[in-house]
Amino acid sequence: MTQTADSTDVTLTNYDPPALTTLRLDIHPGRVAVLTVNRPERMNSQTVTMFEEFGTAAYALRDTDARALIIRGAGDRAFCSGFDLDEISVITRMGIREFLQFQELAAGGMAALRHLPFPVIAAIYGAASGGGMSLALAADIRLLAPKAKFNAAFVKVGLSVGELSNSWQLSRLIGPGRAAEIAYTGRLVGAEEAVRIGLANRIVAHDRLMDEAFALAGAISANSPGGVRLSKRALQRNQEIGSYAAALELENRGQALLTRCADMPEALAAFREKRPPRFTGE
Repeated sequence: MTQTADSTDVTLTNYDPPALTTLRLDIHPGRVAVLTVNRPERMNSQTVTMFEEFGTAAYALRDTDARALIIRGAGDRAFCSGFDLDEISVITRMGIREFLQFQELAAGGMAALRHLPFPVIAAIYGAASGGGMSLALAADIRLLAPKAKFNAAFVKVGLSVGELSNSWQLSRLIGPGRAAEIAYTGRLVGAEEAVRIGLANRIVAHDRLMDEAFALAGAISANSPGGVRLSKRALQRNQEIGSYAAALELENRGQALLTRCADMPEALAAFREKRPPRFTGE
């Protein structure tokens, strides 16, 4: 899997590199972060520690000037194959209160990634199963290699799709009927079907997957940081509010704020002067 961006670390404002054991977080030129699920010997399966580290990584990036995050799996076998079955038995030994605390920790890690103020791109090769599908759905954009595949594996181990926001995300992405079929059967959804039903954006050749993810991050980074961040906020918040009037209120407030920032007059000046804009995010 090739990668065109220089992997030399660069500095983000307010960034304190977190200590991670199951994940790896790298910062690339253009202020693009890459979060790698780093257990290739176990098909990048999740552990209790990993769920905690998703939140740790997200919080380390949240208040920085990062422009985009790419999430990927280490190796060429899987994006993330869900909870490691060698460790999942730990949850059967938890009391109800202890399990609820773990569930909130795990769901909080996914939510922290989803709510990052800048775009998140998932570059998916191989399996995105169970909690791995949850991780993919936490991203704003999903790029797939031809061998990518999803499944809501929870019913296969006696649990439900009401896990890590899947029941909420699936219905909104692909509609309640399709979500129900995938949730109740636990069947595999291949890359072509995933794109066709709206579960993912597009298929990219395996050896171009990270190149395409970096190119997409670069196209995003070429725009006003404030405009991109408030666009993400509008898209996410308007999935959660219940009226047209409330949506307009959110949009109007965001646009008004952006006119007070430096990037809008710079964009207009650049248009008049026939040059690329120099966005600062100020």
